[in-house]
Formats: sequence, C-alpha cells, structure tokens
Amino acid sequence: MELIESALRVSTPLVFAALGGVLSERVGVVNIGLEGMLLAGAFAAWTVAFHTGDPWIGLLAAAVVGILLGLLHAFAVLKLRVDAIISGVAINLLAAGLTSYLLGVMSKGTYLGGQVKALGAWLPGLAKLPVLGTLLGARTAFVPLALLAVAGVWFLVYRTRSGLQLRAVGEAPAAARAAGVVVDRARTLWLAAGGALAGIGGAYLSLEATGRFTQNASSGRGYLALAAVIFGRWHPLGAAAAVLAFGLGEALQITLQGRPVPGAVMLFQAMSAIGIQGIDWLKVATIPSEVMSALPYLLGLFALAGALGKTTPPAGLGQLD
Repeated sequence: MELIESALRVSTPLVFAALGGVLSERVGVVNIGLEGMLLAGAFAAWTVAFHTGDPWIGLLAAAVVGILLGLLHAFAVLKLRVDAIISGVAINLLAAGLTSYLLGVMSKGTYLGGQVKALGAWLPGLAKLPVLGTLLGARTAFVPLALLAVAGVWFLVYRTRSGLQLRAVGEAPAAARAAGVVVDRARTLWLAAGGALAGIGGAYLSLEATGRFTQNASSGRGYLALAAVIFGRWHPLGAAAAVLAFGLGEALQITLQGRPVPGAVMLFQAMSAIGIQGIDWLKVATIPSEVMSALPYLLGLFALAGALGKTTPPAGLGQLD
C-alpha cells in the first residue's frame, strides 16, 4: 500500500505533463518542450507562492506560464515554421537557463529557494485510509486534481465537438481545413492548453514535493511524460496508465535503494556456509543505487523503442502544411 501511495504521488506531475503532451501531439504538433514547461511552471509557482503566501495563486501562475510557453511553441512552429523538435529544445534550454539565473538573483547566489506552503489536503480526516485517502486528497490536493484532469481531458477529446476537431486536425489536417476548421488556430489553442497542464505539473514539484524551487527541479520528468504519451498510444487514459507504471518504477527504486534483493542474502549465506569465503555477500545482494535510479528512465526507453508493442502516432503529426 505504501508503494502504491508513493507511486501516486510520484506520478502526479507526470500525469499533468503527459496530458499536455497528448493534447499537443493529438493536434499534430510534436512537443518535446514539456520538460521546459514543467521547469518554468515549478519556478513560477514557487516565486508567486513565496511572495504572496498563497499556493493557489502560485498554481495559477504556473498554468499561465505554461500557456505562454505553449503559445511561444505555437508561434515558432506555426508562424515562423521552425522545426518542432528545435523549438521544443529551445524552450527547454530557455527554461533551464532563465530559471537558474533568476533563482541565483533571488537567492543571492545560494541557488536555494525559500520554503513555501503546500496546497494542503482536501479531506485530512481520511489520511489513515490507505490509497483511497490519497486519491481523495487526504494528503495533497494535487492527486485528486490529476485524476480530474485525466477524466476531463478524456471527456474533452472524445465526447465534445472541440475534441472531434482536435482529432481531425491531428489525423487529417487537410480534410479538417476543407471542413472549415482553422487548423493553425486550433493547434495554437490546444498547445496553450497542453502548456497549462504541464505548468500545473511543474507546480507540484515546487509546492508539494519539496516546498521550494531548486535548479533543474524537473530532472527529466518532461521526457518521461513524452515517453508516456507514446507508451499510452496518444490516449489520455493510456498515458495516465503509462505514467503510473513509471511512477511505480520510481517508487520501487526509492524503496529498494540500498537494500538487498529479497531472498538473495539467505542464498549467499548458504553459499558461504558451504565454504565460499572472502566475499561480502550483503554487498553483492544489494542493488546499486545507480541502477535503481535509472529504472524509471529505462522503462521510458523501452516505451520509446516500441518494446511493448507497435505504436501508431496521429497520421497528421508533424504535417504543418
């Protein structure tokens, strides 16, 4: 139960970022700038919450910054015709450099942000309920917000007229244009929405996970979210399930880091008893921390490599003309 609860909390920022990636790529624009949107959202949330004392205003600021970066990506790709990969990399570099510089200025060279308040729990009385309490917000409001976001994005994409246009633009932009859809405008709006979700995911990192902002707070989570989009076959529910798998991997590495493999110690002790001496069997049985830290990213690589089955992206992904 503790492992599942840890996985839920670890997965929360990835859920928001992956949903942002689903919206962006479902509408036909590759978006590897999720990493930068997460990082910028984390910084904006911390900065505003630190100066106002209100984490909810910080959350709003994170969404606004995510929208601005989504619009920047849309402008670069749709108006300036910059390659979407290059634009995404530029957003990531911009966010990394700018947040680091501003953090240094604000912290007077210590590069350690001050502590801020978390959003708080919705139903703290349910904190003793394993898993269910976490899902209902007994420990943090971010987990139920992430669940609501998954349900909302699924409903929006598959049960509304706007969602039908979104899928049409992503699958056959020429046909959507012939049907009267303003393709570039639709892509701009959905990229902004995706940026808002990624920014909110970043807010979790500074408001809830650590309570402060540190350099490179996103730590590659945006790339994991992109892998989850592919893993989940560009579907909101599939991406959320993939994120949970990655979250379980990260929670597992936190749990097992520095601990011996279950059952291995007894096996090695038996080997020692039959005469094999001079070996630190406890050390041999312990999984290296570097391997465990890499576990979530190895899962992401498997997803990108198609190890778990063939994935077919939206037919119009990358078709800008």
